[in-house]
Amino acid sequence: MTPASKAELSLDDKKHKASAWFKDLRNQICDSFEAIEKTNKGPLSDRKAGKFERKPWDRTDQNDGTHGGGGVMSIMRGGRVFEKVGVNISTVHGTFTPEFAKNIAGAEEDPRFFATGISLVAHMNSPRVPAVHMNTRFIVTTKHWFGGGADLNAPLPNESDTADFHNAFKDCGDRHNPDYYLKHKAWCDEYFYIPHRGVARGQGGIFYDQLNTGDFDADFAYTQDVGRTFNTIYPALVTRHMDDTWTEAERERQLEYRGTYAEFNLVYDRGTTFGLKTGGNVEAILMSLPPMAKWP
Repeated sequence: MTPASKAELSLDDKKHKASAWFKDLRNQICDSFEAIEKTNKGPLSDRKAGKFERKPWDRTDQNDGTHGGGGVMSIMRGGRVFEKVGVNISTVHGTFTPEFAKNIAGAEEDPRFFATGISLVAHMNSPRVPAVHMNTRFIVTTKHWFGGGADLNAPLPNESDTADFHNAFKDCGDRHNPDYYLKHKAWCDEYFYIPHRGVARGQGGIFYDQLNTGDFDADFAYTQDVGRTFNTIYPALVTRHMDDTWTEAERERQLEYRGTYAEFNLVYDRGTTFGLKTGGNVEAILMSLPPMAKWP
């Protein structure tokens, strides 16, 4: 006899588990980044160690019975290491416009949606410390799936940093499916590309979307592991370089790189479009933009 299969979670239970995890991951990451600020002994160590400020928001402007939810922005500005970093969580529901529903799996026949997730972007004081992006999410229409990933965005690429970042996510993928890393790396390389510049946005990482293998627990476990992996490898890369000095020329390169980064986020990023099209918090959506940037 085969053992009885585990009872399938209800969709509401899946929503609750996912949103609770994203909140927990937010707390873990914020703790890691504040610890980095306290231990920094670099060029800006005479500053007060940075701390996150949390700002809740809700969708009261669309409280018509079909839209609801909100989120919390966690922002640190002007720290010793982090010039600007946001770790935002949100859980929202509503109805897509007919035009936008055509672009979302399972929404064309029923435009109602639920979305919960975490989104992180870190811009660093030092051009020698790589910037980074990470997000994971759970989306529900008539279908439901996980998506997300993490990618490195160094203005001064370092081969060892890039290799360690990729190896960490390869190990993560291999723990769940031997095909995940190469598939999700290729997806990241294709997605984070700036056609009008003819360049990649950064040094890559992983990206995945519409992950629904039919096993919620397995898909959720992978998504959780992506978050934990990020919170292990990225702080390690930051601490590796955070006490280094840098030159004015390196800072100029960083600011010009940020201009290209901003172009991608404003022109091509689907997360930006999703947030704006679904009535999200504009400040939270555009949190990804750097505090300073230049264009040559």
